[in-house]
Amino acid sequence: MATLLRAALRPLRPPPGHRGPAVDVLLRGARHGAGQLYPEHIPTSPLQKVLLAAGSAGMALYNPYRHDMVAVLGETTGLHALKVLRDQMKRDPEGAQILRERPRILLSTLDLDKLRSLPEGSLGREYLRFLDVNRVSPDTRAPTRFVDDEELAYVIQRYREVHDMLHTLLGMPTNMLGEIVVKWFEAVQTGLPMCILGALFGPIRLHTQGLQVLVSELIPWAVQNGRRAPCVFNLYYERRWEQPLRALREELGITDPPMLVRALA
Repeated sequence: MATLLRAALRPLRPPPGHRGPAVDVLLRGARHGAGQLYPEHIPTSPLQKVLLAAGSAGMALYNPYRHDMVAVLGETTGLHALKVLRDQMKRDPEGAQILRERPRILLSTLDLDKLRSLPEGSLGREYLRFLDVNRVSPDTRAPTRFVDDEELAYVIQRYREVHDMLHTLLGMPTNMLGEIVVKWFEAVQTGLPMCILGALFGPIRLHTQGLQVLVSELIPWAVQNGRRAPCVFNLYYERRWEQPLRALREELGITDPPMLVRALA
């Protein structure tokens, strides 16, 4: 178990075609557990999940940009929240279609030329602008590994791949303040423990001015919109690229943020 924890605390994505010691250890451990439920699945016992959760929480709080540790924390602590989210999707026609078809948001599935050709202000055009301006890629999301249910594994993978869409939807940049605001919105919408921890402890790293704006204006705005909006994970974004972003926000009841957060980074 200690070996599994040490392995998991190393970066989880080795270079393509290379299986380093951490991956080998994890795969060896998987052979002694339940059978693999999906290609990246690493079966773990409840005690192993506790150890992974504790270690990844410490690393994620120390360095919020360790997305691999945030991923492990989400997978090892979010079982109940993922079941609730999955059930919400099943009750919604659009969400149920997502669960059936299991679309992925990756560079290999995005038609970038089509997105560039869409009208200004459309969801697809604004999402592509977000990726370009912030120099981020949907391919950086870690694969699900520690969720012992194949359908729930997809749900948390979908959550990760929709994260940048939420930045676009909320008009939030990728600086620390913007990430915290999105985490508050996600915490209200999903109840995932990792979102709640990020929302509560993320502000520790903010300077005084940013913290004041966050507490007095942005957190209330994020919580209010998170509660008012229907489940944003029921949206089949890939089929809404042409929809004006303004119209989508109105459909969801999402209001404009009280102020720009980019200047307060």
